[in-house]
Amino acid sequence: MEISIIGGGIGGLTLALALHERGIACRVYEAAPEIRAIGVGVSLLPHSTNVLAGLGLNDAIAKVAVNTESTTFYNRFGQHVHTEATGFAAGYATPQFQVHRGDLQMVLLDAFLKRIGADRLHTGHKCVRVEQDETGATAFFVAPDGAELPERRADAVIACDGLHSVVRKQLHPTEGEPKYSGVNMWRGVTRWKPFFGGATYVRAGWLTPGKMVIYPIRNELDADGLQLINWVAEVTTPVYKKRDWNRPGRVEDFIGVFEDWHFDWLDVPEMIRAADTILEFPMIDQDPLPWWTQGRVTLLGDAAHPMVPRGSNGAGQAILDARALADRLADAASVTAALREYEAVRLPATASVVQTNRRNPPDAILREVYERTNDKPFEHIDDVMSREEILAITDGYKRVAGYDLATLSK
Repeated sequence: MEISIIGGGIGGLTLALALHERGIACRVYEAAPEIRAIGVGVSLLPHSTNVLAGLGLNDAIAKVAVNTESTTFYNRFGQHVHTEATGFAAGYATPQFQVHRGDLQMVLLDAFLKRIGADRLHTGHKCVRVEQDETGATAFFVAPDGAELPERRADAVIACDGLHSVVRKQLHPTEGEPKYSGVNMWRGVTRWKPFFGGATYVRAGWLTPGKMVIYPIRNELDADGLQLINWVAEVTTPVYKKRDWNRPGRVEDFIGVFEDWHFDWLDVPEMIRAADTILEFPMIDQDPLPWWTQGRVTLLGDAAHPMVPRGSNGAGQAILDARALADRLADAASVTAALREYEAVRLPATASVVQTNRRNPPDAILREVYERTNDKPFEHIDDVMSREEILAITDGYKRVAGYDLATLSK
């Protein structure tokens, strides 16, 4: 058996490593001329680090990531709402990592090159279509300059080609446009002194007028002990541009919402203005598809289930996809049966995450506080929202996403 993987991102490389571990040959075809360390921060929750631990990758990731110990919630006035332990500190067998997407990409790439080999990675190969018959599937490619490249045949083609998936469009040519949530976001990284002990994931404020997600992704950048801080500013706005993970953003377009966010533990506008990089991206998702698989072709990761990034769970779901698909390919009676079984498990699971990210992700706690207080300071959080209500939201999301402690302890 040999599998063609379209896309050398987090999902594609994880799938390749999972297939290799199970003795299944594969090749990865990446549209970019080279795989580079680009992007900003990404969360790896315990369900995904459990998969990565099984692939022997967590030690390498730990060297470039922050091992998160807690997640905390504040309103926009700097008042504390809720804090809970995460990762090892919460009793999980594997950590919660906050990491630069580029650093994670390089860990996966390094493992791929060492274990599978550079001859199995084909960069500068943009997939333009896929064809199949009873015995195999063929992917067709062009080079960055548009020149045709040799077609590649395998037992199956797995599309890990992201938000703008060519294969998804081929399988579902009449699919509707992406759904804009009404919220635009600006993402940045800033070299900054540690806050809350240097291992805390922060959510603050609400989408109107604005919300922030802030967490460290690299430790000890210099002799002064600065960290690299990833931050996401989310602002309700009717205006947005086409989704592109790498579009530069402008401070002046959103800083006004956060000008008075001067907390004891962090000066938010100062941190924003000190950013090394700022990117702009609309919070967009797409309705869950009725099916991913057609014969010997299927979808994985963002190509299968793009979701609004409100549960810190997009990369994690791609990693779970990779393990599930590799397991089925190793055990099923045929390739086509394996792809069907993979879809039967992962499509409903990820559809639930997509829908929950729209309605009640963990930051819905802050929505409740915002609405119940009329966006005013409170005397005590217990007068606004009980601990039982808070835990119902956070624990409920963990169960939907598949990283509640009871599930992962089985």
